[in-house]
Amino acid sequence: MSRLILFAAAVLAAVWHSLAPASAQSYPQRAVRFILPFGPSAGVDITARMLAEPLAARWGKPVVVENRPGGDGIVAINTFTSANDDHTLLFVPTSTFTAHPYTHDKLSYDPERDLLPITTVTVIVVALSSPASLKLGSVGDFVAMARAEPGTLNAAAALGNSDFILSGFLKTMNLQVTKVPYRDIMQAPNDLAEGRIQLLLSSYASMRGLIEAGKLKVLAVTSRKRVGIAPGIPTVAEAGFPFLGLDGLIGLFAPRGTPDALRESIAADIRTVVAAD
Repeated sequence: MSRLILFAAAVLAAVWHSLAPASAQSYPQRAVRFILPFGPSAGVDITARMLAEPLAARWGKPVVVENRPGGDGIVAINTFTSANDDHTLLFVPTSTFTAHPYTHDKLSYDPERDLLPITTVTVIVVALSSPASLKLGSVGDFVAMARAEPGTLNAAAALGNSDFILSGFLKTMNLQVTKVPYRDIMQAPNDLAEGRIQLLLSSYASMRGLIEAGKLKVLAVTSRKRVGIAPGIPTVAEAGFPFLGLDGLIGLFAPRGTPDALRESIAADIRTVVAAD
């Protein structure tokens, strides 16, 4: 997996130095679609919609956010690749696809060939949470409960690396916890608040309303450092579980064959609207 993770990080950090031809200067010529592997109100969805409005104003063309959850993110990726259109872009956490070669025997796409990086849009906060009703104070408390009550607890995670990391955590800690699959992970925060699942690894934004309502307890964040929106929450490394670390990079990707100059033009526009926010 390390090779693909390094690939994702490297390509998203790249800046394409070339003069924009006429095709880049006249882009877009019609509405642009952002294809997302999550349903409405997910952290990625919120970010995409916050970006779409100022970007549409700058371009003078609509920017449509299209939610395509399901299939471990592959439904969205297939929608994107089948369009083969530079006005259809993939708006996705890089963790969605870096795990695919290791979690699927056969893929309908090639991550390195079919997903051309445009830019990193932002980094979202990923958190490990439990129902407030359980009164757990830490990740260690969850581990202790799972060991005391084997086979009775349920857990879930967002797509890609989040799911991969959760599986590794349960296996490493030798926990008999049932992993619940979701077609749309946005159903999981409510299930967590109601106690139908007892642990969720997903974006902080997707759980924020329930956290602020006192229904969910954040046990740790997966970033390397504590985050400004929740400075009192420890990192997973501070909690003693560094292997749960995960950076929530969100990137924008173009289809195979999109010229470098056009990708740089789109990236420059995104940097402009993000800086103005």
